[in-house]
Amino acid sequence: MLKDKTALVTGSTRGIGEATARALAAQGCNVMMNGFGDPDEIEAKRAQIEADSGATVRFHGADLSDEKQLDDLVDSAEAAFGGVDILVNNAVIRYFHTVDDFDRDNWRHALSVNVTAPFFLMQRVLPGMRKRGWGRLVNMASVLGMGARSGRADYVTSKTAIIGLTRAVAAETKEAPQITCNAICPGSVLTPNTEIKIGELAEAEGMDFEEAKAQYLLRRGQKTGYIDPAQIADLIAFLCQDSSKDITGTAIPIDRGRSATWLEGSDG
Repeated sequence: MLKDKTALVTGSTRGIGEATARALAAQGCNVMMNGFGDPDEIEAKRAQIEADSGATVRFHGADLSDEKQLDDLVDSAEAAFGGVDILVNNAVIRYFHTVDDFDRDNWRHALSVNVTAPFFLMQRVLPGMRKRGWGRLVNMASVLGMGARSGRADYVTSKTAIIGLTRAVAAETKEAPQITCNAICPGSVLTPNTEIKIGELAEAEGMDFEEAKAQYLLRRGQKTGYIDPAQIADLIAFLCQDSSKDITGTAIPIDRGRSATWLEGSDG
C-alpha cells in the first residue's frame, strides 16, 4: 500500500494516465492529476477517484510546454501535500509527419512536452525525494523507443530519449536504495487517442470501426489484442511498492511480445 504517499501524474485526465491515477489512489496514495479536457468531465473524474479511493485527489491544468506552468504544477502539489513521492511522466504530444514535412514548431513542441518536461519535473522533485529518503520516478516510453515506424520521428525520438534519461537518472540515484527510476514501454493500448486513429483509418479505407480496429493492430505487429490501460497502471503501481525497490534503470516492455518478435515472419 502507498498510504500517505503523494503522486503527481501528468496527462492523467484520460487513457493510461487516468488509469494510473485511479490505481495509485486505490493504494491509498494522494494524487495530483494534470492534463487537458473538458473542465466538467475532469472534475467528475477527479471527484469519482477521490470518492472511490478515500484518497485526496487534486487537479492542475498546467501546459507542460510552458516552464512557468510546469513549476507551478510542482509548487501546487508540494503546497497541497507537502511533497511529491511519486512522479509519473505520462503526458505526451504526438504528430504524424515525415521528416521532410515536419513543421519545426511542432517538432519543438513535441520535444518540450515529451522530453524536456519530464527532465524538469524530475529535477524539481528529486531533492525532496532525497531529503525524505524515498521516491519513485516512472517515465512513459514506448515500444517505439526500441524501434521505429515511418512518419513518427518526434515520437520515436522522444521515447528513445526517455529511455536514456531514465537510465541517467537511475545512475545518479543508485546509491539511494529507496529511490528508483524506471521506464514503461507499452505496445498498442486502446486509449482515446488510439480510437481516434482507428476512426481515421476506417474513414480513409472504407472500413467499419471493428474491422479498422483489427487492421490497425495487425499493421503494428501486435496480433493478439490491445493492452488495457489498467494493465499499464497496475505495472506502474507495482514499481511504486517497497517490494520493487531493487528495480531501477529498466525499460520494461508491456506489449504482448511485440518488441521481442518483430523479425517473426520476415526473411531476415
